[in-house]
Amino acid sequence: MLQLSICLFHLNSRTKGQQPLVLDSRRLHIALIAPPFISVPPGEYGGTELFIAQLAEGLRKAGARVVVYANGESRVGAEVRWIYEHSQWPIKAQEQAWLKDLNHESWALRNAMEDADVIHFHTAQGLAFSRFAKQPAILTLHWPHDAKLSDFYSHFPDVHYVCISNSQCRQESMPRLRTIHHGIDLRQYRLVEHKQQYLSFIGRIAPIKGTHIAIEVARRTGIPLKIAGEVQPQYREYFEAKVKPQIDGKLVEYVGSANLELKNELLGNSMAMLFPIQWNEPFGLVMVEAMACGTPVLAMPGGSVPEVIQNGVSGKICRTVQQMVKEVGELHFDPNTVRKYVEESFSLDRMVRNYLSLYGHAMREAETRRIA
Repeated sequence: MLQLSICLFHLNSRTKGQQPLVLDSRRLHIALIAPPFISVPPGEYGGTELFIAQLAEGLRKAGARVVVYANGESRVGAEVRWIYEHSQWPIKAQEQAWLKDLNHESWALRNAMEDADVIHFHTAQGLAFSRFAKQPAILTLHWPHDAKLSDFYSHFPDVHYVCISNSQCRQESMPRLRTIHHGIDLRQYRLVEHKQQYLSFIGRIAPIKGTHIAIEVARRTGIPLKIAGEVQPQYREYFEAKVKPQIDGKLVEYVGSANLELKNELLGNSMAMLFPIQWNEPFGLVMVEAMACGTPVLAMPGGSVPEVIQNGVSGKICRTVQQMVKEVGELHFDPNTVRKYVEESFSLDRMVRNYLSLYGHAMREAETRRIA
């Protein structure tokens, strides 16, 4: 079991010219402020919400007190506080959603300020309210680089920013910036050693995710493809034009959105998961989920992919469709080796240790500023 002393040791270590920060014996209290639109953990779609749920439960296991600010449908293994009872996804009216999120973020911060030691945001909007809190603020960047957002971040130099890949970090310039890769609770993913003769694709049905490329690979190899993922309103036309006409229930099958049980079944039994992204993916948690089931990932090289896949060990990075077709025909991965790679590189314990270290560092900095 992780020990909270990992964090407290760093807090109490002396540095030149500084007195150690002495904490009382109460448990560290972390406020995790999630968006209010999807439950934590998500029933189906919601990579950010899955991350928040696993972080919350990992922090609790390590001895911290955790409060998750989400919506009332959340069933995470931690205390949940909410003002909006129900999920609202997909978002239909952006202006109304924006106001709802602002209300949720400001209320959550005001509530967390009463007793939290660290306030950890998961939307950029929350930063606008962090000026009013004495506690250190953390923001994990769950979205791709945007110049306007980066300009917004520049007004909050005391916030500690977490990139979810080095690729993402290289595009930012905030003074307090570090990378912490996502980790998953491996107990929730079943290793399947004997694979079935089909390929899998899980993700939003969108051009940047390359669903149409996965279908092309299936057609060129003759190996069936099972697709799971949400069709959001803005990509409905893409689905109708590029994906739906190819679905025949034999070579190409669409199974709808995937919850955790369906992910285990679909990913675990497939000979490989296709991840033919057409953009700079900030992380791509589903790659780790597939590998946790012992299933290799064949991916295009955008964004975080070279950090997540160990080429030739847990999957293959393919620069062209032709290469992906070739790799499908030459699959020779050992499911146990693929699973072991995830255990060593993307475990929940490792992620929690990294966040505890960050929380401790942020608390020390905040205390130093307070007494300066």
